[in-house]
Amino acid sequence: MTSVTRLGYIGLNVTDIAAWEPILIQVLGFEPRPQQPGEALQLRMDDRHHRFTLYPAESNSFAYVGWEVDTRDDFFALYDKLTKNQVPVVKGTSEEKRERAVMELMRFPNPDGAVQEIFFGGVEDNQPFRPSRAISGYRTGEQGLGHILFAAADAELTVNFYREQLGFRLSDYIHWDDAQATFMHCNPRHHSLAITNPCFGTGPGELNHFMVQANSIDDVGRGYDLVQQLGIPLILTLGKHTNDKMTSFYMITPAGFAIEYGFGACEIDDKNWEVKFYNAPKIWGHNLVTHD
Repeated sequence: MTSVTRLGYIGLNVTDIAAWEPILIQVLGFEPRPQQPGEALQLRMDDRHHRFTLYPAESNSFAYVGWEVDTRDDFFALYDKLTKNQVPVVKGTSEEKRERAVMELMRFPNPDGAVQEIFFGGVEDNQPFRPSRAISGYRTGEQGLGHILFAAADAELTVNFYREQLGFRLSDYIHWDDAQATFMHCNPRHHSLAITNPCFGTGPGELNHFMVQANSIDDVGRGYDLVQQLGIPLILTLGKHTNDKMTSFYMITPAGFAIEYGFGACEIDDKNWEVKFYNAPKIWGHNLVTHD
């Protein structure tokens, strides 16, 4: 079955681009691409042209997420499948493909209206990634950017949409407090996508957080120190997850959703993976930080 194979990029609408720089540049070490005043800011985290785009806007919101396929044939096969299944998919314009730095592009809403894009041919930059602070880099490659978590009005419907239309596979489930979360993968990364019911202030179709995975626990530890030095608010302290075994912490962005910065997640081999059900998201740490 033709399916997406990794998380490729994320676009965000933001009211104050400069307010994001302490997190994205100083802590995470992303490399900003050259930018003219008033233009969108593109950021690199590896050898791809960019992975994140911040668009100047009057309000903060999720703009889109891009899912990658391995071949151009897969792209057109998936387009035909979505069209046949009456998903309202449209192909990207030449200008949109240029701006995303991809060869092929299509878009459609998920069941809650959040814009999903599928692409082939993300541009590999001819210049090496130059991080904004001394880090060992990120676990990307075949595993893509990281993972993303959305809330859904009907979580079961939305999970089925991603499984049936885009080929995601189940990883496991966690139910705790008011949350019921389903985790899915499309490559060896434990999950590239998670779907939960509306909870913890995240409404249907809204982004709860995205995660990036460092190549070294020391990158995460030094980032944790920087967050405290810079006064960047945390939502969860350093801790370790039950399901993917990631050691991480969560920062609050100027838009209100979180960014998880972690290291050491387990990887999935579909030949022997067992889907499990957990009653808590953490083994230790990940303590909730309250803000007045």
